[in-house]
Amino acid sequence: MPEELVDDYGLSKAVATKHIAAPDLPYQPREPRSYRPAIGLIGCGGISAQHLNAYRHAGYRIVALCDRNEHKAVARRDEFYPEAKIFTDYRDLLALTEIEVVDVTTHPADRVEIIEAALLTGKHVLSQKPFVTDLVIGRQLVSLAEANNVKLAVNQNGRWAPHFSYIRQAIQTGLIGDVQSVNFTLHWDHSWIIGTDFEQIADLILSDFGVHWFDLAVCFFGDRSVRKVFATVTRAIGQQAQPPMLAQAVIEFDGGLASLFFNANVTHGQEDRTVVAGTKGTITSRGPSLSEQAVTLFTAEGYAQPELTGTWFREGFHGAMAELLCAIEEQREPSNNAHDNLRSLELCFAAIHCVEKETPITSVSSNDNSDLSIKRRNFYERKRKISGTS
Repeated sequence: MPEELVDDYGLSKAVATKHIAAPDLPYQPREPRSYRPAIGLIGCGGISAQHLNAYRHAGYRIVALCDRNEHKAVARRDEFYPEAKIFTDYRDLLALTEIEVVDVTTHPADRVEIIEAALLTGKHVLSQKPFVTDLVIGRQLVSLAEANNVKLAVNQNGRWAPHFSYIRQAIQTGLIGDVQSVNFTLHWDHSWIIGTDFEQIADLILSDFGVHWFDLAVCFFGDRSVRKVFATVTRAIGQQAQPPMLAQAVIEFDGGLASLFFNANVTHGQEDRTVVAGTKGTITSRGPSLSEQAVTLFTAEGYAQPELTGTWFREGFHGAMAELLCAIEEQREPSNNAHDNLRSLELCFAAIHCVEKETPITSVSSNDNSDLSIKRRNFYERKRKISGTS
């Protein structure tokens, strides 16, 4: 009888693997040893509930809340911190000498002047993302923080989502060697934006949402330089929201590639998948949502599947603030510092610039390409000089 052919076209030789114990990596937020400062939160809109829920769970001291709409501030106080003071003018909150750290959760259009005022009054600041929509303004705020000897961090909370945090630790400890490629693929339903201000952001998926993944790409590749960025967006057939719900970006790093694919118009079969391949192994994460993820680590020793606890929002918002508090206590820069976050924004803005110009972007530095700032289209728009900087 003729020998049966094996259909293995295009497949590499399989490597035998066995199940091994998962490495015990410190993926949970790390708490400061004893530093528990008084914290004020400015901006009591929708996302502030996630901040306050995480802080309450962590046992942080929120002593004051501020919003132009007093009813919003009162509602957040009653739900999370009944003893907190209420303000409708952020300047009054900043005048409280007991407050050492300020969490600014407002929209970017209002955020710059608040961050500036907080830094000038000697407060450490955690800024909601995106940090700024103008890279020049961002550099000025970084300089202002340095001049006033205070910390300025950005709430890139995705870094502390359990699955991303475990991946980050696996990379940093060398378990997969040098990173060769990073692939993010997201299929989800973002139609909740319909009828909200977010629907007016033309580049919503790449900017307000996608900035998390640009930041994670920078985080996973570390200090390696960027050579080129390419991106494209389009409207999905049948979508109801105004901004394009399909977006893709490719980033060429020195010796590696990162790809980001977003379909925000998926109502059935939603999935979020991440694959990071290195010279010594690969680590993957997949699941039906950002808070339901299964991680698998593949190395020469076998494959491991850590059992992770926590969710993106609670651990993510907790981790971003915890890292700032640890940095203040340890007198160092936080890993989510604003200076380094400008690299993530450079890539995000380069992708948007690429979409507009329909050509790859090969210069992504805020020092030599001011066109990368999204300071044009939407309710984020704001151009101003920062006090005390050039």
